[in-house]
Amino acid sequence: MARTYPWKVSDAFWEGVKPLLPATPSHAKGGRPRMDDRRAFEAIIYILRTGIQWNALPRELGASSTVHDRFQEWEQAGFFMALWQAGLCMYDELEGIQWEWQAVDGAMTKAPFGKAATGANPTDRGKRGVKRSLLTDGAGIPLAIVIDGANRHDVKLLCATLDGIVIARPEPAEEQPQHLCLDAGYVGAPARQEVETRHYVPHIRSRGEEKQEKVLTPGHRARRWVVERTHSWINRSRRLLVRWEKKGENYLAFLHLACAQLIFAKVEVFG
Repeated sequence: MARTYPWKVSDAFWEGVKPLLPATPSHAKGGRPRMDDRRAFEAIIYILRTGIQWNALPRELGASSTVHDRFQEWEQAGFFMALWQAGLCMYDELEGIQWEWQAVDGAMTKAPFGKAATGANPTDRGKRGVKRSLLTDGAGIPLAIVIDGANRHDVKLLCATLDGIVIARPEPAEEQPQHLCLDAGYVGAPARQEVETRHYVPHIRSRGEEKQEKVLTPGHRARRWVVERTHSWINRSRRLLVRWEKKGENYLAFLHLACAQLIFAKVEVFG
């Protein structure tokens, strides 16, 4: 099998990135030439996919301090969110977002240096951790993501996740309903009420119930697992396996970039 290089930025991906980049600051007063945008973007992708420390960035990819400054500049300009949105729009045109069946689930990870949006992880002896709550479409395409402390219950993040879809959600209709699949962690009236208020048809199942339905109902297709698979896809970006960013906004920027890269990879396939 040919070796893959997931940190490589294809020409097709770059063509989607280039129009969204913030305007280059003026150098009218002189100074050192600015690092090329594509080179800086490729170095950020390298950090994301390999998980190395900023100061361990190979010198041939760029000075770590320069690349980090560019990352901060682009994060403050909202570039990574805009890239994710642009990828979703392109994917929707080429393949179509599967709004009919959506799914939400949370995942926890360590955050030893994290400050904001962290808390004691109940599954890791109370060590500092972060929870990300993810909404996907029926094919596992990420539509929304929010973060909070690992001790925050999934139900408490449900509203922010459902309201955080980064592109316009079509209005559900009787002939085109939108179903939302949730696991047993969302059982209860509060979660069901929030789901129905947003005009979703709720499906709250435990893994055991899903397996039983599959056995008892010929042709039944479990639909909640796609969000768990997307969490796994995101974890292929090794920078996200453990949250090293102190700032919540920097961690979110990497999450947005991972979602964007995931979607643009699919756009290239369908394109």
